[in-house]
Amino acid sequence: MPVTVSDIIRLIDEIAPQRLAEKWDNSGLQIGDRNWTVGSIMVSLDPLPEVVADACRKKADLLITHHPVIFKPLSIIDFSTPLGSIIQRSVRNKMALFAAHTNLDSVSGGINDMISEKIGLQNLTVLSNPEQVEKFKLVFYVPADHEKNLLEILFQTEAGVIGNYTCCSFRNPGTGTFYPGSSARPFSGSIGKLSHADEVRIETVVCRQDLDDVVALLKKHHPYETMAYDIYPLIPENGNQGLGRVGFLPERLRLDQFSNQVGKALNLKTVRIAGDPGLMVEKVAVCSGSGSSLMGDFLSSGAQVFISGDMRYHDARTAEENGVGIMDVGHFGSERLVVDLLVRKLRDAIRAKGMDVSVEACDFEKDPFVVYSS
Repeated sequence: MPVTVSDIIRLIDEIAPQRLAEKWDNSGLQIGDRNWTVGSIMVSLDPLPEVVADACRKKADLLITHHPVIFKPLSIIDFSTPLGSIIQRSVRNKMALFAAHTNLDSVSGGINDMISEKIGLQNLTVLSNPEQVEKFKLVFYVPADHEKNLLEILFQTEAGVIGNYTCCSFRNPGTGTFYPGSSARPFSGSIGKLSHADEVRIETVVCRQDLDDVVALLKKHHPYETMAYDIYPLIPENGNQGLGRVGFLPERLRLDQFSNQVGKALNLKTVRIAGDPGLMVEKVAVCSGSGSSLMGDFLSSGAQVFISGDMRYHDARTAEENGVGIMDVGHFGSERLVVDLLVRKLRDAIRAKGMDVSVEACDFEKDPFVVYSS
């Protein structure tokens, strides 16, 4: 059976769930049709015109990038512009474009964890936890012989997501009792008589925004005239998913020593630092890409240094004032690792599914910034 864009999107959602993307982000399918077949995938950091052209020349059916090609709604598509040419070339070659952006930054095992591991951090926690989604425990009861059917219906919804796992539930058999009234239309038993039925209690987790739809769908397919169910609010907890990471070095290092270690680990020619070079560093905050918006999280984390890209002048001054350090490794320098990460995870997922799809990395992307010494 041919593999489609939709099939690959489902795999990516298992690697980096779309629900983890920031509200302002536009991760997901950018160009193309979910029903297009896929036999070859290319992965890159940016959807540059030359990257798209190379992917088309190599007959890729799907180009997966970290940065979206479309961030805001378009009022016009002009083929003479860089973006317009990308859209035109992709459609002509029937090559879909997909972006896995902040969801891949936030997910456990994503780019921030990979950077932290490479620079030697231990005991990781999340720097900026995502906005807590209100969740509920949904419990409902079904006749034993309808258990499988209702579970299949349940798992077609957004219910049952716990961390990196979907279709999560718990079941327990038991005996239900009911006494049908005179106007009842019982599925089993008789009006005016106490009935006993073999039933299964099914529990799952549902987000607030999905709760009404899930309950309505279950009621629609439930055999009983009145479905018995309970809803319990759950206390939110901080997980291991969110923007940035905080971790500890095995031993304390001076800021200048640590910057050399980070440069080597990330294969960087230069690293910019702000703060006292002699500052002793033990606790470290990390954010891939542009971390300026997480300065407040860094300052409240207790870390001595913040490693990220696109750090601003006033961020450096703020760090100096607070007696901490900043290490700017560049946007490209902090995120180019994402290509190898995604290629590896996709290949593993595709192999596990028995799909005949190749995955290759774009190997010619370079940092747009060049450093000259005067």
